[in-house]
Amino acid sequence: MILKNLNLNPDLKILVTGGAGFIGSNLCEVLVNNGNQIRCFDNLATGKLENIQHLQSAHNFEFIEGDIRNLEHCVQACEGMDYVLHQAALGSVPRSIKDPVTSNAVNVGGFLNMLVAARDAGVKRFIYAASSSTYGDSKSLPKVEEIIGKPLSPYAITKYVNELYADIFSKTYGIETIGLRYFNVFGRRQDPNGAYAAVIPKFVMQLMQHQSPVINGDGSFSRDFTYVDNVIEMNIRAILAEDKNALNTVYNVAFGERTNLNELVVLLKKHLSKFDSGIAKVDPEYGPEREGDVPHSLASIEKAKKLLGYDPTYDMESGLKQAVNWYWNNL
Repeated sequence: MILKNLNLNPDLKILVTGGAGFIGSNLCEVLVNNGNQIRCFDNLATGKLENIQHLQSAHNFEFIEGDIRNLEHCVQACEGMDYVLHQAALGSVPRSIKDPVTSNAVNVGGFLNMLVAARDAGVKRFIYAASSSTYGDSKSLPKVEEIIGKPLSPYAITKYVNELYADIFSKTYGIETIGLRYFNVFGRRQDPNGAYAAVIPKFVMQLMQHQSPVINGDGSFSRDFTYVDNVIEMNIRAILAEDKNALNTVYNVAFGERTNLNELVVLLKKHLSKFDSGIAKVDPEYGPEREGDVPHSLASIEKAKKLLGYDPTYDMESGLKQAVNWYWNNL
């Protein structure tokens, strides 16, 4: 049960930007099931209607197709909303290196539009997807919110600028903001296709097809992989936060353990081979390191535990088991 005993008021009206995407659609689903009035706002550039198709008939769900780069669209989306869960962005470090202009237009210009629209609509709180990429070249582990390095990609710059803008808007205009620095989120409905697919769904699809997953580097790079239900919990806790010390700041969203890519492949083969024993015989291949990649990522979640009561349910392997089951039945 994702909501556990969080007791989210079902009368709240919540806007989810990027609501047809991976994380956004999962948020919409949980909140619709809780009885909240949910407005999903997405331009379908990377989101998919099929992710929210099962919600379209719900009386408390509304879909608006629009672009956060268009201020009028943002104003329309924010009208009458109590909270904004801002997930809309162009993800991927490689994508931002290939096309920094579009990444900046969406992630910075679009973010500013949403802040302005939320402010003008009298939204109570603006909760947004920040990123662990903000830690940049900082070598300290685990990552604590107050210590960051220099960004290593245009994407990382855009996500850090989001935090700066949110801070200024809370100080200047009084709108409450909370930033959630996501660490390598995975789970149901994460797209395995395309040039910028995340590593877990991409590896799952390759292994299911008995293709060798290609690891960038020697496989020693590690990540704090975070199951999507932990992310949903943090968004709900950010809505519920009442202590003023918990507001207008940023939090790591992770489990607090790291897994390297070699270990990841072993775990994926273990769980997938229960469906197809031939997968156990598929070995990975190794390619060059990817430009802009951070070698190691591990989050401290002490701040979220202390100020928001965060208590993640899923560790890496239990989340992976859930995700693999979903992919096997849906790919």
